[in-house]
Parts: sequence; C-alpha cells; structure tokens
Amino acid sequence: MSPLPPLTTETFWQILNDEIEDATVNHLLWHCLGYRYDPDQQAWRCDRVPAEWATAYPDPPDFIGSRPAIVKLTRSIPAAHKQLLKEQLGFEGYQISELTPRRTRRATAVNWLLSYLASH
Repeated sequence: MSPLPPLTTETFWQILNDEIEDATVNHLLWHCLGYRYDPDQQAWRCDRVPAEWATAYPDPPDFIGSRPAIVKLTRSIPAAHKQLLKEQLGFEGYQISELTPRRTRRATAVNWLLSYLASH
C-alpha cells in the first residue's frame, strides 16, 4: 500500500467528494485506531488497538462496506465531537439525490477522523 494521505482539510474533502479510494479511507481509520500490519507474520497486529475494538475486530473491519463496523465507529465519537463535520469543514451533508449508505459511511469516517485529531 502506498503511504497514507495526511489528515488535512484537503484529505477530508477528498474523502467526502469520493476522490480517495475506500481502501485508503479504511487504512486511515485502521492506522488511527492502532492496527498495524506485520509483513513478517502476514497478519494484522492489534496490540495498540483499544480493547473494545480489538475484541470486536481482531482484524481491521471494512468500515465503508460494513454497517456494524460503522455503527460502532459512530458510537465511539464523543458527543462534543458529533458536529465537527459542520463546525470545522462547513459540511452541510449530501443532497438527497447523492445520499447512499457508502457516502454516509465516508462522512462518518471523516467525522471520526476529525474527532481523533481533536482528542490527540
């Protein structure tokens, strides 16, 4: 996998505008959660992953393709950070004609990444 893009406003808009592949979005989330791939073992390590994630997902989940994983991600965003998409990016949501589960999951991913930055 190529290097991950930086967690910047430009990257967040690229995610929201579907200009970054789903796999890259997943990898950003996995990295921030603490998942690391061990090429020697050819397996994911989760020793840096919070216990509630490591127990539920010993291997990193597909957040864009999995409703249960994205629901868990949504619930892990602190209440004080739920509006960061609007507050920091001015994102007002998608038009009804653009609304799909995949795009909603990408918006949730960006909101979680903004929350991650605010907390670290």
